[in-house]
Amino acid sequence: MQPEQLDIELLKGLSPLDGLRQDNLTALARKVRILELLPEEFLFKQGDTEKRTIYILSGTIELLQDGHAVEVIDSHSESAKNPIAPGSPRRVTARAQTTISYISIDSDLLDVMLTWDQTGSFEISTLQHADSRSDDDWMTMLLQAKAFHKIPPANILEISKQMHRISYREGDTVLKQGAKGDYFYLLREGRAIVFRETPFSREGIKLAELNVGDTFGEEALISESRRNATIQMTTDGSVMRLAKEKFNTLLNEPMLDWVDSQKADSIIEQGGQWLDVRLPREFEQNHKNDAINIPLYFIRLKLNTLEPDRKYVVCCDTGRRSSAAAYILSERGFKAFVLKDGMGGE
Repeated sequence: MQPEQLDIELLKGLSPLDGLRQDNLTALARKVRILELLPEEFLFKQGDTEKRTIYILSGTIELLQDGHAVEVIDSHSESAKNPIAPGSPRRVTARAQTTISYISIDSDLLDVMLTWDQTGSFEISTLQHADSRSDDDWMTMLLQAKAFHKIPPANILEISKQMHRISYREGDTVLKQGAKGDYFYLLREGRAIVFRETPFSREGIKLAELNVGDTFGEEALISESRRNATIQMTTDGSVMRLAKEKFNTLLNEPMLDWVDSQKADSIIEQGGQWLDVRLPREFEQNHKNDAINIPLYFIRLKLNTLEPDRKYVVCCDTGRRSSAAAYILSERGFKAFVLKDGMGGE
């Protein structure tokens, strides 16, 4: 059976998806499909390490730990509005009690989108490009690229400022096989073809077709090697381009103080404060004892509520949003530490 396409309204009722802007919700709705599982089949098993954020939309599941049932979740319950047993590796097994429908989202993609929505939106209005596409459109596409899931959150906004648009006509060569790597690219408009010349084929062997949102060029930048293929436009279009030196610089993590759980607990015992920067519904689901909750998008507005002389251990699920928050705090003179791998890594 063909997977059912997702209605964006369903996403708006789920946490933390309800914290995403409309354009990112729309992008997710295009990528995610409603799937089905039969009774006694498994959503995931205890110990699984695949990073997927899963929600059940209909039916009932049971959670088992070491083979023993610990919880039953019905799709109409409040628990179903949150991800099912998040964290990696999984601490429980999830098994369908009835036929269920569910969605499964790449956790890294979701976390990058949440981080961008809650940091970049403050200044995105200052970025102007002269065409009908909004800045958010191409940035949303960029965030979906696997190459950018490891970019330090504090650098994402700077990347958006440093990328420049270049227009091409049908038949133009964007990059040439054998040339030195000089830029990272995102195809913003149009289509292109990837082909490689060989001693037996001067016309080149077709390797792939590129569509809007596809990225290319990072391999040569990272490996310091020559381009291994040619990319040519098959329609009129445009790319967003980031220079090699900027790409390499912005891949580097800003100066942040990362701490493991043991060190974090020691800071708290000595008078420090847990600062949870997730959304309120995420915080309500689970949080550190005595933690205060200031969502990332409020950090700049709530600085005056924090104590300048107190140490803060900033946390979220993965460490991505908390590292962005800690960077903002550090810039303003606060002593902030980041919980390594987030609460999901404990």
